[in-house]
Amino acid sequence: MEQDVESPITIRQPIKLPKQAREDPGRQKCSKRKIQRYVRKDGKCNVHHGNVRETYRFLSDIFTTLVDLKWRFNLLIFVMVYTATWLFFGFIWWLIAYIRGDLEHIGDKKWNPCVDNLNGFVSAFLFSIETETTIGYGYRVITDKCPEGIVLLLVQSVLGSIVNAFMVGCMFVKISQPKKRAETLVFSTNAVISMRDGRLCLMFRVGDLRNSHIVEASIRAKLIKSKQTKEGEFIPLNQTDINVGYDTGDDRLFLVSPLIISHEINAHSPFWEISKAQLPKEDFEIVVILEGMVEATGMTCQARSSYITSEILWGHRFTPVLTLEDGFYEVDYNSFHDTYETNTPSCSAKELAELVSRTEIPLSWSVSSKLNQQEEMIKEESGKTHETQTESNGDVANIESESKV
Repeated sequence: MEQDVESPITIRQPIKLPKQAREDPGRQKCSKRKIQRYVRKDGKCNVHHGNVRETYRFLSDIFTTLVDLKWRFNLLIFVMVYTATWLFFGFIWWLIAYIRGDLEHIGDKKWNPCVDNLNGFVSAFLFSIETETTIGYGYRVITDKCPEGIVLLLVQSVLGSIVNAFMVGCMFVKISQPKKRAETLVFSTNAVISMRDGRLCLMFRVGDLRNSHIVEASIRAKLIKSKQTKEGEFIPLNQTDINVGYDTGDDRLFLVSPLIISHEINAHSPFWEISKAQLPKEDFEIVVILEGMVEATGMTCQARSSYITSEILWGHRFTPVLTLEDGFYEVDYNSFHDTYETNTPSCSAKELAELVSRTEIPLSWSVSSKLNQQEEMIKEESGKTHETQTESNGDVANIESESKV
């Protein structure tokens, strides 16, 4: 009889790849995919943390956890903490009176109670509130014949101060958070690509709606784009720095009026080989981050926004918003997001640089106009050559006629 022989070959389990890597590349090209934002236009990060097992780490930093909670939960915890401490110490005061027998000698003037006029749990609860909040109405008073009550009074006073400092501190930090200040820092709805000083540049506009300024303001930008390495490793949402002037100091802003932030598309730019036709086919997101200190509070404020490929306008410029009035400058924020079309090469910055190098045109010139001027110059030179040949032919004819005569 034949016996089954176990094969020494072990079958490996398939490696679990990310969803983006498991998808068919051909199918990805054929189907239109909706670009999922990494950062929304209002600056909120579109990332949800799931399967977090080490939840005890949040309790280790309970102060930050409470500050990060929503207002309804924060107010609920605020009320519950105070109510719980009042009820707890009220129960202790009632328990002391019950053990000492004060509740059995209510109205007995010869009896020395621990707390005068404490005749039940409700009065013990009210005495707890008066003690912790230092109200002191004067009707319920602790006596000097109760050492355990004196110790409890000291403990409640100290713990009450700690609770007050903790909860009031949370509420103060919650109220003074600079998140609301970031709502008055605005970014243009669209980014634009056009020529500036003979260079192809990516630009967006930022502004501050308040009269109180952002101190030490700085701007930076990140390119969010998934990529695959040469070894086959898939890196989702890879972050690449976009130079907006950190090597020249242009990233440090004096944000009194709206400013246009410019990124020169050169050989070190990630947009070096992207043309106008290729831009809608790309799948990336540009995240811009504006940071600075609030002048009124000194707290650090950060405002964020993002631009996807459909929000980048090729061949546009921003409409000017600053005008000179009688003795002051005025900013028209109605035109803050407006753009207008301008002559811009549709080729990539790399192709534009190659074209400029071949035609030997200075980068400060307009490429299209100078190419037309060169064609006109060539036509003029050819016309002059033709006239010269005609004149020389006429001279030869005159010489021949003279020789015949």
